[in-house]
Amino acid sequence: MTDLPPKPTPRAPRVSLWAYMRLFRRDILSAQPQRLYRAWMAEFRTLFFRSYMINDPALIARVLRDAPDLFPKSNRIREGLAPLLGNSVFVTNGDEWKRQRRIIDPAFEGGRLRDTFPAMLAAGQAAVARMGAGAAQGEVEIEAVTSHLAADVIFRTLFSIPIEDATAWAVFSEFKAYQRSQPLLNLAAFIPLPQWLPNSIRRAHRRETLTSAQKIRALITQLTLARADDISAGRAPNDLATKIMTTADPVTGKRFAPDEMVDQVAIFFLAGHETSASALAWGLYLLALYPDIQNQVAAECAALGDAPTFSDLSKLRVTRDVFRETLRLYPPVPMMVRQNVQQETFRERVVKRGAQVVISPWHLHRHERLWANPDAFDPARWSREETKASQQGAYIPFSAGPRVCTGAGFAMAEGVLLLALLARAFVFTPLPNRPPVPVAHLTVRGRDGIWLDVRPRG
Repeated sequence: MTDLPPKPTPRAPRVSLWAYMRLFRRDILSAQPQRLYRAWMAEFRTLFFRSYMINDPALIARVLRDAPDLFPKSNRIREGLAPLLGNSVFVTNGDEWKRQRRIIDPAFEGGRLRDTFPAMLAAGQAAVARMGAGAAQGEVEIEAVTSHLAADVIFRTLFSIPIEDATAWAVFSEFKAYQRSQPLLNLAAFIPLPQWLPNSIRRAHRRETLTSAQKIRALITQLTLARADDISAGRAPNDLATKIMTTADPVTGKRFAPDEMVDQVAIFFLAGHETSASALAWGLYLLALYPDIQNQVAAECAALGDAPTFSDLSKLRVTRDVFRETLRLYPPVPMMVRQNVQQETFRERVVKRGAQVVISPWHLHRHERLWANPDAFDPARWSREETKASQQGAYIPFSAGPRVCTGAGFAMAEGVLLLALLARAFVFTPLPNRPPVPVAHLTVRGRDGIWLDVRPRG
């Protein structure tokens, strides 16, 4: 197949602010002009703020790695996610963020990933069994399948319960309602309204968004309080929730309070479920487009037998390269927004204090000056020396520097394992009349879903 994987059509070079706002609210990706796939930096001006998108790896290294304290996360994105995420590690900055990471990071370090592997495997095997029973065969909207599977992984690894648990299923169901009602940006993302205005005015959230967020947080509170009781009684399982809730900050000696843990679980579900579901769905679509590569992945997994172990992940070399390439072409988080706290000079241009600094993995990973055949699906590129050179600073699906996603290793293991298990069990074929159109809201998804023909592998 010579056709390239789908990519959004960029907007016209010049549009009004209000037209841009409408486009951005509908989809981040098609709201951007074509020139961003070649530009090292672009400036966007409004009456209320200036925004600078940077694709220069040296500038990205300064913002994310070298001086992250000078470029905290922008509060404009925080406004949109506040109802669900509260004061979680995803939106905090400074000393508060550092304290939260000191407590969270140990749960994802060293041997902990090995400890979570059996739960990941069980979720993957359960998905294969569901699909094998006919629940997802024929013409299938594959994002629904991967969303179900990713949620199962989260609940099994975090709270040692399957998705079929009543509370887990209620969270999953309510989260789907939250996704439908929640735009990435609201009015506060464009216009810095005064802090003394009530949140109901300043944040301007939809009623449905607030209701869904409240329900999700109430359900997570139930799980968190129940786990606290189990920890006190000495009967808590050795999973991620227990590890995080029993870890004390080495600086202050304090643990997360119950309401703080609710914030963190909310972001684990948002990040761990939403991003994994997106990446897995696009990975299956790419395998469907390229059946020869799909067959290689299937054979690679079949060679492991029916009970793969954590150490077997290292043998899934083709699958790992497929997943890397999926994250390059369809990074789940397409843009990251920072705000500079002091005046900077970017590429001989003065960037005043308080400007938005946008880093777009979507454009960076497809940049015409950084990647050979940037829009092509080419898993073999990851074994070539030129890719290893270009990857430095130009491949950041999990961000980079101190704020790199704490679950990056978890996500890589999960994605490789689940792609392999599904490709071994089923044949995925694209539907010619239903090609997906990538759009970005919370993550990169198909505008009308991602539809595939799914059949058991003979």
